[in-house]
Amino acid sequence: MAHVLIVEDEPDVLLLLENRMRGAGHEVESVTDGEQALEAIAHREPAVIILDWMMPKLDGLEVLERLRTTDTERRMKVLMLTAKSQQHDIDRAYAAGADDYIVKPFSSRDLIDRVAALAGG
Repeated sequence: MAHVLIVEDEPDVLLLLENRMRGAGHEVESVTDGEQALEAIAHREPAVIILDWMMPKLDGLEVLERLRTTDTERRMKVLMLTAKSQQHDIDRAYAAGADDYIVKPFSSRDLIDRVAALAGG
């Protein structure tokens, strides 16, 4: 299916995401902070990025903003997966270039469906 980059600093959530994405047939790469995310993207461009907002070093919004300055064609699809549920946070993420937004806690089925839609299949 698709190469999915998971950017999540909570070990339990990361493991759950890895298992769900692999179970859906995706090739998975995982990192635990924003700086590692940018390094991974520079090394190999993923089709979909599942991006947490609140992380050490660079937060997810900063990663998204930097990504969109270089990925002007928006080839990489970004799904923000975060506990931030306020409408102004959701609006900020979409304004920064997010393609989709899911609030934690989340439905695994919904996540799998949305990643598939972003990956084009």
